[in-house]
Amino acid sequence: MSEATVALAPWIAAQRTSLLAQRGHAWLLQGPSGLGQYALGLEMVRAWLCDAPTERGACGECGSCHAIDVRTHADLCVLMPEVQMMALGWPLSEKAQADIDDKKRKPSREIRVEAMRDAVEFSQRTSARGKGKAVLVYPAEQMNHVTANALLKTLEEPPGDVRFVLASEAAHQLLPTIRSRCLGHTMVWPAEADSLAWLQAKGLARDAAASFLRAAGGRPEDALALAQSGRSPQAWSALPQAVARGDVTALGDWAPAQVIDALQKLCHDLLAASVGAAPRYFAPADLPKTPPLGALTRWSRALSKAARTADHPFNGGLMLEALVAQARNTLHSRH
Repeated sequence: MSEATVALAPWIAAQRTSLLAQRGHAWLLQGPSGLGQYALGLEMVRAWLCDAPTERGACGECGSCHAIDVRTHADLCVLMPEVQMMALGWPLSEKAQADIDDKKRKPSREIRVEAMRDAVEFSQRTSARGKGKAVLVYPAEQMNHVTANALLKTLEEPPGDVRFVLASEAAHQLLPTIRSRCLGHTMVWPAEADSLAWLQAKGLARDAAASFLRAAGGRPEDALALAQSGRSPQAWSALPQAVARGDVTALGDWAPAQVIDALQKLCHDLLAASVGAAPRYFAPADLPKTPPLGALTRWSRALSKAARTADHPFNGGLMLEALVAQARNTLHSRH
């Protein structure tokens, strides 16, 4: 069996079996990050292209499965931002790779229209292995309007035997015309016990798994990414009080987007506490004294605004200091 099949989470396997029993040339897998959209999408195209598929998916042993494992399948087109293609081992087009190697440009953080036009041309070619063709788009919300429009007609009237999977962590950002051309599937949220068992199978101690799962809001793949980032459960628990002290070092090695995400989680939990609800990302004992609701609301709006420019090449150190100072001032507000 292939490594991908062996490592598959049980809730992904169950959804794969359900979706493969249904017909459709285009699927939209939707839900928040950390629920396995990419894993499920890859399992679907793997089964569609497999030489000996079963009702539970691809065999994991045939030439087609091997070709996907080594990222060389002639009948599979994967569309992602170039930064993610490179991180996950998918090859770029020769031109794109040459441009990046020659430092003519940096790898893109969105799905380029040139890549989409190549995918449309791919969909019109004859299948190389005779099992049809498949296109996997992830995360689909990283298509801009020009890229999405390049896909529309092919998605509505797919040529020959091509099938599509669009996997999204923000489906509301997709064009309505894209969503209407796909069969929708909302990702299943796994039970906490299943998530903890899966994280422990990945090598996490039970206490660490529980801490990271809380930090990720119950989303197991995000919890695993947190664990693999080198951060400790203790550092996460200490974060609220460190921010309240204005301690920049508690977030010093984080990217701006990660800093904003952590502060948004802290703000969320304090907002919940202010109205008598349970916190979601931190243990109640980890939270500082709850500031006034008005101050928290203003902070929440400011963080949302900052999130829209988190990838802009500002001075990272100054941005971090400003965010922590803003957080400290909010947490020390008084009625």
